Amino acid sequence: MPTQREQFATALKTYAPDFGIELGDGHTDLLTDYYALVMKWNELHLVAPCTPAEFATRHVLESLTLLRHLPGVANIVDVGSGGGLPIVPCLLVRHDLRATLIEASQRKAVFLREALRPVEPPERSRVIAARFEQVDLPAADFLTCRALDRFSELLPLLIQRAGPRTTLVLFAGDALCRQIQRRLPSATVERIPFSENRYLIVGQKT
Repeated sequence: MPTQREQFATALKTYAPDFGIELGDGHTDLLTDYYALVMKWNELHLVAPCTPAEFATRHVLESLTLLRHLPGVANIVDVGSGGGLPIVPCLLVRHDLRATLIEASQRKAVFLREALRPVEPPERSRVIAARFEQVDLPAADFLTCRALDRFSELLPLLIQRAGPRTTLVLFAGDALCRQIQRRLPSATVERIPFSENRYLIVGQKT
């Protein structure tokens, strides 16, 4: 019987082409270590219970769909980082990215710093343990958000506080996608593979 790590790694390699993602063996090893770390710390409710294959597709590969929208040497702010999705997998596979992770929970911020240890050099990432409403968002090329608490309620403030030249790249289900489209009418919407109602929305303030 394969271990959970082996099941995750197999699913990652099997389904990556369906998401348009190419992974080397080194990337698979890093992402498998990240999966194991999330499972170890999941008493913090980083993710809902799921199988290794579900974590590979629903969480990691979904997160990596972000990469096709990030040019080289992109600077990113990730709001509500929680268990590190989407930004930690992206940092593990792309060495030209820099990111600031903003997370309100002090305990989850500790986890994030642990998850970012393999990211080199260390100055490519930093964690701010605070609510995004209470900090000055650093200048960035992109702002990402996947699972912010009260996302629907806080969406107007998130858009308002994004820089004028910052592209928002947001993950959402049906209802939130429609809300984002109303506020970012020029945004593009992509349905995420293996999902009927999960979308990646990319747009800027007008």
